[in-house]
Amino acid sequence: MVGPVVFFALFFGYPVAAIVDRGLRPDGQWELGQVGEVLTDEGIRQVLWFTTWQAAASTVLTLLLALPGAYVLARFSFPGKRVLRAVVTVPFVLPTVVVGAAFLGLIGRGGLLDDLWGLRLDTTVWAILLAHVFFNYAVVVRTVGGLWSQLDPRQEEAARLLGAGAFGAWRRVTLPALLPALAAAALMVFLFTFTSFGVVQILGGPGYATLEVEIYRQTAQLLNLPTAAVLTLLQFAAVAAMLGVHAWTVRRRESALRLVDAAATDRPPRGAGERCLLAGVLASVSVLVLLPLGVLVERSLRGPDGYGFDHYRALATTETGTFVVPPLEALGNSLRIAAVATLIALVVGGSAAAALTRGAGRLVRGFDAMLMLPLGTSAVTVGFGFLIALDSPPLDLRSSWLLVPLAQALVGVPFVIRVMLPVLRAVDDRLRQAAATLGASPLRAWWEVDLPLVRRALVLAAGFAFAVSLGEFGATVFIARPDEPTLPVAIARLLGRAGEANYGQAMALSTVLMLVCAGTLLALERVRPARSGEF
Repeated sequence: MVGPVVFFALFFGYPVAAIVDRGLRPDGQWELGQVGEVLTDEGIRQVLWFTTWQAAASTVLTLLLALPGAYVLARFSFPGKRVLRAVVTVPFVLPTVVVGAAFLGLIGRGGLLDDLWGLRLDTTVWAILLAHVFFNYAVVVRTVGGLWSQLDPRQEEAARLLGAGAFGAWRRVTLPALLPALAAAALMVFLFTFTSFGVVQILGGPGYATLEVEIYRQTAQLLNLPTAAVLTLLQFAAVAAMLGVHAWTVRRRESALRLVDAAATDRPPRGAGERCLLAGVLASVSVLVLLPLGVLVERSLRGPDGYGFDHYRALATTETGTFVVPPLEALGNSLRIAAVATLIALVVGGSAAAALTRGAGRLVRGFDAMLMLPLGTSAVTVGFGFLIALDSPPLDLRSSWLLVPLAQALVGVPFVIRVMLPVLRAVDDRLRQAAATLGASPLRAWWEVDLPLVRRALVLAAGFAFAVSLGEFGATVFIARPDEPTLPVAIARLLGRAGEANYGQAMALSTVLMLVCAGTLLALERVRPARSGEF
């Protein structure tokens, strides 16, 4: 447990504390009056209100639209199931700037629907809500669907034999068992939408801002660190409270239910009703997920003279003047950095998961919740904190190539833990004890006992950490070097410059990133173990 604690203290706690300290103690003395001034500011209160209600609305809408998909993937077996599971997960690992650009190209002015049918939705609230559904659909499918697939269907069948209707049996038997997973999924979706940055930044415009967008504005544009520090503390407190409740729901789900092998509950859809449900889910996924992804491809191919690969060919040049290196080099940078970040995340996350399986009590639960904080803490704060805190020996890393992989590993570690923890807990401790009795050291026992049993989960965790690292944007945008941009940073720079050529190249890079992520997730579905955590 010491290694992960030191890692988080140095590369998460220290940078966040540094930027808060710089904001609230500009002259070496605490200026706590700034807290009251910020919280009573009318503009900030509007930001807080919009942040909260859009997160609540996004959560409800995501649950309503994703629960049928969770049921279908949990209970039915059908051709292409693995492909469908990978497809609905691709949006979750895409950079939020790409998601925002996709919906802008779909429903905004001059978007696909506007071109085809003259249909243009307001590119503010509804665009933001739909983009959040697109982004978080996989959270509900994997969190709720993962538990649903392990619930014994015979309990619901017994209720129906006793006279209960289909809905009544589900409401009285299945729904109570699913409530912990539903609560966990709702909390995670609320957390991700509460801290939304790229989607709101692109689609919201100047009139709509979440806390994360306001922190970025106060930090990068206005250089108002005191206000940014107060907002960071406010968001940190809200995230900590949500993660505490989430940890409680996870404990209930793991301890209160009797589960069966997920493979034993798979069956082909029966009857017209179930076939219609499957068709409806496939149709909804096509509209909610495939259509926005298709927009990326369509916009990347469309040029002033018709469709072609001009934008892709332009990625190998520096003609637009946006970069000092060809934009396509960002792909190599992203792959290299993501590989290093994945290695760091596996070492830190794997060590943390192993420590969590061997302990219990409030201290261990608090440690588990702490490791999840990077998912909800302002990535803008972390990235800017890296620049402020890691600038002097012995942690002078501002000119080091390791800075970006370290920031990306912070986001990958929670995914490694959530994938590895259920599998490690399923390993019979008596096997480790037998190895120790035969003279094996703890390292040898792990190599001979744990590793063969968790190898598939380890590969899955590595794949998720790799995909998430590829898409990390909030912290990377602050610390990536101009001559070594990652794919998300390159996309954001292209979107930030006017001109059809820049927009087309941004869509081309977004398509490349989408294809890399989709290929990674399709490969992961082939090694996905039955108990693979929440993701």
